[in-house]
Amino acid sequence: MKSVWYFLYNIIALPIIKVSIYFLSFFNKKIRQGIKGRKRLFEDLIINLTGIDRNKKIIWFHSSSLGEFEQAKPIIEELKRRLDIYILVTFFSPSGYKNSLKYINADFISYLPFDNSKTVKRFVALVKPSVVFFMRYDFWPNLIWTLDSYKIPMLIVDATMSKDSNRKLPISKQFHASLFNKFSKILTISEKDMENFKEFGISDEKLAVVGDTRFDRVYQKSIQAKSKNLFRDEIIRNKKILVLGSSWEADEDVVLPAVKKLIKYLDNVLIIIAPHEPTPERLEGLEYSLKGIDLIRFSYKNDYTN
Repeated sequence: MKSVWYFLYNIIALPIIKVSIYFLSFFNKKIRQGIKGRKRLFEDLIINLTGIDRNKKIIWFHSSSLGEFEQAKPIIEELKRRLDIYILVTFFSPSGYKNSLKYINADFISYLPFDNSKTVKRFVALVKPSVVFFMRYDFWPNLIWTLDSYKIPMLIVDATMSKDSNRKLPISKQFHASLFNKFSKILTISEKDMENFKEFGISDEKLAVVGDTRFDRVYQKSIQAKSKNLFRDEIIRNKKILVLGSSWEADEDVVLPAVKKLIKYLDNVLIIIAPHEPTPERLEGLEYSLKGIDLIRFSYKNDYTN
């Protein structure tokens, strides 16, 4: 059956995906960055792998973007603490790649190559990973088939599956069942997620409920935050503080009208907004939306006097 899925995916689906990505790149800066960032993917990978100790195992973590990578960090840091290994981190998204280049626990950081069969095989052959962790989702068929052909164990961590997922539609369900059954373990967030994965014919020994590593990461960061002083004491002293973290424009459309009322009717209120992607354009948009209100960017916080 794999040959049928392989044919349908590579001959029909993948060309459509490629054309769509390149077409959308004309309108989406993030997609253009992803395409540009992959141009030297193999050159950089070969340079980074040159001279490494091949007796040490390479553990590969793949995340779609930065949010999923935050969930990988508790596992990476525990593995690094216990084992003498190399960690490879890959991303599909430019935001994840760019914002993780200085992560000290990753030995190699790379874009994931586009899911062309030949390209993926070259990537896996160069890396020779001992095991691959996929965070939540973003698993690509040719990559899975290639890893399976090399008999490399694969795990999905923080796996979720909703009751009405599109993956359960008739043809899609058969296709995803063939992929999910290639994994050594699927570690779900909840019992409900595990039960939904069982509908794909996955054996019980491959499934386990382990919870959500986001909670581990939040706990870690809360401990780290206690040793950091992001704001001077006089900035936050006696203030009522509201933090809007990792916000999207849709979130801000709902919250900002309430923020304006809070500022109007409450004394000593401090609003901290950290957009999901703090690009100059996004920050300028926020400043425009809050026109007429005293505000300052984090990079100039030392000039804050209120």
